[in-house]
Amino acid sequence: MKARPFLAVLLALVLVAFGLGIGGWWLVWQRSALRLQRLPLVIPRAARFVPREAPLSLYLFSDGNEVVDYARAVAPPRQRRQAAEAVARLRDGAFAAVGLDYQSELRPWLAAPVALALIDVPAGGSGDGDSRQGWLLALGSRDDDGARRFLQRFWQTRSLAGTDLRISTYRGMGLISGQGALVGRSPMPLATALVDDDLVLIASGRGVLEQALDVSQIDELNQAGQASFQAGLQRLGRGAALLKAEPEALERWLGLPLPAAAEQRPGALLMSLRPEGVNLRLSALLELPPATDLPEVGADDGVLRDLLETLHGPAASLALVQDPATVATMPLLQPLLSRMAGAEGATGPLPALVVASDDGPLLAAARGDRWLLGTAADRPEATAVETSLATQGLISAPLEVDGRSLLVWTRLQAGPPRRDGRPEQLQAPLAGWRWQRDAQAWWGESLGQLESLDGPEGGGSRQRRRQLEALAVPDAALQWALDGPGGRALLSGWLPWQRLTALAGGPLSEPVEGLALALKGEPGAMLVEGLLGIGGD
Repeated sequence: MKARPFLAVLLALVLVAFGLGIGGWWLVWQRSALRLQRLPLVIPRAARFVPREAPLSLYLFSDGNEVVDYARAVAPPRQRRQAAEAVARLRDGAFAAVGLDYQSELRPWLAAPVALALIDVPAGGSGDGDSRQGWLLALGSRDDDGARRFLQRFWQTRSLAGTDLRISTYRGMGLISGQGALVGRSPMPLATALVDDDLVLIASGRGVLEQALDVSQIDELNQAGQASFQAGLQRLGRGAALLKAEPEALERWLGLPLPAAAEQRPGALLMSLRPEGVNLRLSALLELPPATDLPEVGADDGVLRDLLETLHGPAASLALVQDPATVATMPLLQPLLSRMAGAEGATGPLPALVVASDDGPLLAAARGDRWLLGTAADRPEATAVETSLATQGLISAPLEVDGRSLLVWTRLQAGPPRRDGRPEQLQAPLAGWRWQRDAQAWWGESLGQLESLDGPEGGGSRQRRRQLEALAVPDAALQWALDGPGGRALLSGWLPWQRLTALAGGPLSEPVEGLALALKGEPGAMLVEGLLGIGGD
């Protein structure tokens, strides 16, 4: 009986220690940069000041130091300094683009959220030099004094640089405006306001700032009160950064190729970014035009799995497509499908013809400039493809290769001129082949590709499959995985990546070791999942 009080005390001590341990772990996690991986998406406070029709808005749910600390924490030991410096250059360049020096002006006090929005200003709306499209920057503060001290130093510095300031009141809030810039740089129209002592608003002119304060008073006019914005945050779930783009910004600012016809163009885009270890995860919702529905995964899902099991050779690119014939009729997705399937830049018409005729599943693999396609044996029918190729001057013939019965297509053409003056000989270079294997059909342009279907499984195809599995969207209509060189080539031509590279003052593509993308249809929208692999292909 005497042991019971002792056991009770011991149990109480264990529970207290356990509680302290859990509490300590929670505090460490909350203050750790690693929390960026699991930040829930909430309505940004700054969204109250952003008009619903703003073409582009970006929200960061961390301060400027956390992203640098995260890069340092997850990078391999020998690359930690370089990773942190690369992220720091990008951060400093981004703030410098709006005339702010992060190290001297922002670092001591800046806190989440950080937001940047492009705002359309009516022509002649302010009379103080506002451009037709201005910008609004919102900066959170760790404490009241930090924000006040920043604004005091901000305008003191610019006053010393020869700036004429205008101090006024608007909607009961003090506004300061004038021509401002970092010392030694060209001045630009600027206006500032302090909200609740801990949120700094900086705008490219008084007119932009007044518009932001106007919409903050009416939920029906700002992003924070927009039902579709709120639903999108709930659907995406997590993110360390959030971007919202209206249709007019998709092509101009994001570099997305859009159809010429207005009725075929998509609606708004809502995209979140978050780190996953050393990788970067992208999740987005894109509003689709009416009567645009992506194919769904059905009974053909087993065919794709069988095609994947058959592919053994190395692959720099691997794509899986449900009903490519339907996707090919969508102007919004046709350029992407053409690139995924190898039809873009192909020397012959065969890959494009197979894609346009295939209403079943499609596997597309590539290595170098060689494309390889896998389909169901009866979709598309060989006779239909053969007839279409014949109209383009290609000749079909059976061919036996190592016990495989192939159908090959060639095109007769004149050979190179002969030095002896004799008539040129006709040549028949291979334009493509088809091999039916049980319930599968394989299409390629080089006979050497047949080894990819029977030999030992190559590391490249395994890695591409792991990339697709990491996307965790097995029921997507389109899936695409690229190796490092392919991912870097794709990013180098993307407008936002080019702008980020310019802000960083140096290349960003070197550590990219892979890129994966998935597109899935949802009611009225398309879900996009992307994974950028950094380090370790």
